[in-house]
Amino acid sequence: MNTQLDASIPVLTEVIPLEEISSEDAAGLSVPAVSGHTHDQPHEHGPISEEQWQLLEQTLRENVLKQVLTRVDFVLEHRVRDNLADVLQTAVSALAEEIRAGLKNSLEDVVTRAVNQEIAKAKIQK
Repeated sequence: MNTQLDASIPVLTEVIPLEEISSEDAAGLSVPAVSGHTHDQPHEHGPISEEQWQLLEQTLRENVLKQVLTRVDFVLEHRVRDNLADVLQTAVSALAEEIRAGLKNSLEDVVTRAVNQEIAKAKIQK
């Protein structure tokens, strides 16, 4: 396994200059306006205010929550469907077995009565 780091891949602690981000943003990546800056570093229009940080934090929380809820719905639906399929298969199998046993008993009763009637008819005719 190659353990060398690719120099083009940024590391978590690496600060990416805004010039590089703007070209990636044009390629379809969604990058917040404050990427690459910490709270204490100046933004191109001055330091980031507390309200801006709170707004960014709120937006990030909402976006993550939406993504998680979408995924939870998807996973929950599949688990319910799978479990329901198992439960239904078990119920159908048990119901089929009960029907089979009931049909067997009914057929035995009908055949026994028919045989007894035929025996009774044969005794009367003698």
